[in-house]
Amino acid sequence: LQLVESGGGLVQPGGSLRLSCAASGFTLSYHAIGWFRQAPGKEREEISCISSSDGNSVKGRFTISRDNAKNTVYLQMNSLKPEDTAVYYCAAGGSGLCAFGMEHWGKGTLVTVSP
Repeated sequence: LQLVESGGGLVQPGGSLRLSCAASGFTLSYHAIGWFRQAPGKEREEISCISSSDGNSVKGRFTISRDNAKNTVYLQMNSLKPEDTAVYYCAAGGSGLCAFGMEHWGKGTLVTVSP
């Protein structure tokens, strides 16, 4: 079971990025999916989570969406700020519900927001 994030990089404040999370070895559509981030010197925090029955979730400037045909989940990030600089992780739950937590984690992708 593997999750691989991609799409991180350097972006200017106010810009947008879309991160991808591709799964192999299991079918993402059966699982809750969460996106998390960890900024330098800070603890990891949850951005948002969608259950297996959710197609997408909008939380402020961030939107999680699924493409079940590609077995991939996305995190669209808009109006980025320097404080959004962090390593971003996707994770899959052991069930279809976010309440039961995450069991499988990707290695993360770095997003740097800077002029």
